[in-house]
Amino acid sequence: MELLIMINACKIASSSRVTAVIPFSVKLPAVLQWIRENIAEWKNCILFQRVTSIADRLNVQFAFIRKERKKANEVDRMVLVGDVKDRVAILVDDMADTCSTVCHAADKLLSAGATKVYAVLIHGISSGPAISRINNAAFEAVVVTNTIPQEDKMKHCTKIQVTDISMILAEAIRRAHNGESVSYLFSHAPL
Repeated sequence: MELLIMINACKIASSSRVTAVIPFSVKLPAVLQWIRENIAEWKNCILFQRVTSIADRLNVQFAFIRKERKKANEVDRMVLVGDVKDRVAILVDDMADTCSTVCHAADKLLSAGATKVYAVLIHGISSGPAISRINNAAFEAVVVTNTIPQEDKMKHCTKIQVTDISMILAEAIRRAHNGESVSYLFSHAPL
C-alpha cells in the first residue's frame, strides 16, 4: 500500500514516469552464478520452493515443502514432497524476516537425509531472532542479495553471504526508462 501512495504522490507532482524496483524474483541470474561458484556439489543438489526456473537452468531436480499454517507467521506443520537422501538441498525463497520457516525447513531436510543445506533468500530482512536462528541452524551458508544493507548482519553471522545485484537492477532501470524489454534480463543479465 505504501508503494502505491508514493507512486501516486510522484504522479501528482507531475512525474512523467515512475519506476518501482521490486527485486523479489528468484529468476535473478546472480543466484545461478552464486550456486555454480560456491556449491561444489551443485550438480547433485535438489532445489526447494519457487525454483523451477533455476532447477531447469541448472538441469537438476526440485522438490518443495508444503507449509500448513494455523495463523499468520506461524507454521503448524511442514510436508516434504521429494527425495533429498544423500543430496545437497538448496532452499530458495523471495523473502525471509524472522527466518523461522526457513530454519525449520532446514531441520526437516536434514532429518530426511540431505547431506548439506543452503538457503538463498532474495530479500533477507533478518529481523528479531533471525540471526540467532541462522547461527543455530545447520546451514552451510545463507545467501542474500544486497537489496537492503547486510553488513551489520554479517558481523553477527558468518553464515550470511551477500551476492550483488546492483548491475542487474541498474540495467533493469535503464531498460525500463528506454522502453526496452526487461524480461530479456532473465537470460542475459550483466553479472
